[in-house]
Amino acid sequence: MREIKVAAAVIFHGRKVFATQRGYGEFAGYWEFPGGKLEVGETAREALEREIREELDVELDVREWLKTVEYDYVDFHLSMECFVCEIREGEPVLREHKAAKWLGENELNSVNWLPADRDLIDEIQMYFESKSY
Repeated sequence: MREIKVAAAVIFHGRKVFATQRGYGEFAGYWEFPGGKLEVGETAREALEREIREELDVELDVREWLKTVEYDYVDFHLSMECFVCEIREGEPVLREHKAAKWLGENELNSVNWLPADRDLIDEIQMYFESKSY
C-alpha cells in the first residue's frame, strides 16, 4: 500500500478552530483541517506553511506539534503530522476549498469530517480544555 505524507494545520483563534470543506475529488463535501503533501526535502512545518499560503493566502505561526494521525484509506496509508497554528497575517481566501468555517469547541462534531481528520477531535477538545482564555 502506498503511503502519503501530509501536514495539517489546526488553526486556532480564541476558542474556535478553522475547518475547510473539500469541493473536489472522491471526498468532496467532507470537512478537513487544511494542509497538504510534503514535497521532497521539505519538513512537515515547511510543507504546512507553503500549503496554507497556497490554499488560503495567509501566513501561519506554527506553534506546536499536536498529533501524528496514521490512517488506512482503501487505496493508501495516510501519515498526517498535525500542528497547532495561528494566523499571523492575512484573512483566509478559499482557493481550493468549497467552504470554510470557524468551529467552537462544542461544534466540532457538527460537520462530516474526513475519517483521518476525525481522529483529531479528542486532542483538539483536550487542547481547548488545557488553555484558559
